[in-house]
Amino acid sequence: MCGGRKKVDLCRCSSRGSCLKDLTYPVILPKEWAQYKYLSLLKNRKASMKNMICRAMNARFVIVTLACAILAFAVAGCKSTPPASLDQQASATRSTDPLQLNEGDTLQITFPGAANLNTTQKIRRDGRITLPVVGEFKAAGLTPTEMEKQLLELYAKELVQKEVSVTVESSTFPVFVTGAVLKPGKVVTDRPITALEAVMEAGGFDYTKANLKTVTVIRQENGQVRHFYVNLKEVLNGKPGDTFPLKPSDIVYVPERFTWF
Repeated sequence: MCGGRKKVDLCRCSSRGSCLKDLTYPVILPKEWAQYKYLSLLKNRKASMKNMICRAMNARFVIVTLACAILAFAVAGCKSTPPASLDQQASATRSTDPLQLNEGDTLQITFPGAANLNTTQKIRRDGRITLPVVGEFKAAGLTPTEMEKQLLELYAKELVQKEVSVTVESSTFPVFVTGAVLKPGKVVTDRPITALEAVMEAGGFDYTKANLKTVTVIRQENGQVRHFYVNLKEVLNGKPGDTFPLKPSDIVYVPERFTWF
């Protein structure tokens, strides 16, 4: 017989009815068992929640660390090697590029040692001129200095004094202006002009929609198309700026500013 509320004596008997050993076990009532299971479940949930929080904190720490490292690298790169702006690149290009001869230019070619070879020629639409003795010569695309060197080679047998001078008497300077200007189209002058002057020749800006901060100059040279961005608003406001000298056949594009509807 088992008795007692807290402990019970269990008698394991053999098949012959003899007791082997008296054993005692704590008695767990249904209510106490339910409380035990609830506390165990609560403890497991707290442990799981703690693990989740730790994993989230670790992941957050890794993300913040990576972001700080990337930001530090970017700042260090900007400080060490600042990239040149397009305006700076354009200024460097303009300062080293001499003016080239173009169709419509009138040239005075003088040979100090052979006056009979002196001539004045206008570059035709095909870029050529006709010279005494040598005939057709392609002048468009050359600079005056380059043309002088080539003429010295062509006239080497005829010249006693190895000297020639090429002077531009007049020049046609065609450029194109489009975008937010009053009179878009082709602008032709007899001298080199700047981007701001080209816009003025095209009637000026359409101030109701023109974006003066990012005027674009499109130039084709050496088989490639290049884009230069000029802030003409600073120039018009009296601040130091660049009016950007143009080359023949440049395209000046004045974009429209963004507006909310």
